[in-house]
Amino acid sequence: MKQRIVGRKAGWLAALAVPGVLALAAPAMAAVTGTLEEGRLSVGSDLTYPPYAYLDQSQPAGFDPEFMKGLGEHLKLQTEFRDTRFANLVMGVNARRFDVVASALYVTPERARQVDFLPYLKSGASLLVRSDDDFRPQRAEDLCGKRVASIKGGSWIPRLLEVSRDYCVAQGKPAIQSREFPTSPEAAQALLAKAVDVQFENAAVARITAEKLQGRLQIASRELIYPVVIGLAVRKGNGELLDGLRQGFEAMKQDGEYQALLQRYNLAEPTAADVAQALGN
Repeated sequence: MKQRIVGRKAGWLAALAVPGVLALAAPAMAAVTGTLEEGRLSVGSDLTYPPYAYLDQSQPAGFDPEFMKGLGEHLKLQTEFRDTRFANLVMGVNARRFDVVASALYVTPERARQVDFLPYLKSGASLLVRSDDDFRPQRAEDLCGKRVASIKGGSWIPRLLEVSRDYCVAQGKPAIQSREFPTSPEAAQALLAKAVDVQFENAAVARITAEKLQGRLQIASRELIYPVVIGLAVRKGNGELLDGLRQGFEAMKQDGEYQALLQRYNLAEPTAADVAQALGN
């Protein structure tokens, strides 16, 4: 599912917050209701997270912007991206700052109690290390006593803390030291600066991070850690918008647009079993 992203260039480490970046979509399907503003679909996305969402020459790029632009076209909505740091996305959609979150947001039972999800991707995590370090962790249990960098709000952080408590400390080993950063590039910079020992990162993001940094960092883990389902998120109870998004998603599947995006980004669609497991069912 993960790995190489073709034809994507971005000012990765220099990605800046640019609120209200607009991307217009051409109509192709009946408009839906449930949006904050008629005729517009406002999308909360952390545009510092390639290959899912980032800025390329001040314009939203990556899988999520492409997917949402296509969705907007099918729904006759003008799509507007609002650059928002990851840790504030769920709060933002519930505070009605935007209609939907599209930002590699993992589906978890905890988040499903706060928002309603439309699952649309499956991913997982990898461990990044410095190439000049001989530390090569393969799983979370290998991180006892290590300083671990993550993007702030990453869904794997509670699981890391559980491993720290139930595995590391329980066996008399040092605890995992979790360090959170506002963006993935900042976590990578901390790793390069030797302020942390390893970066726990989404697998696709880890791959492009290693490529952008030209081998200074590398992926140590050989298997996906904590496979996850990614979903669009809307305000709890906003069934009108959720139904509309689902309708547009099905239209993208029918015309092959969705499958083409998956192939270009080397990603996968979650199965019903994947979704049920992600929700704890």
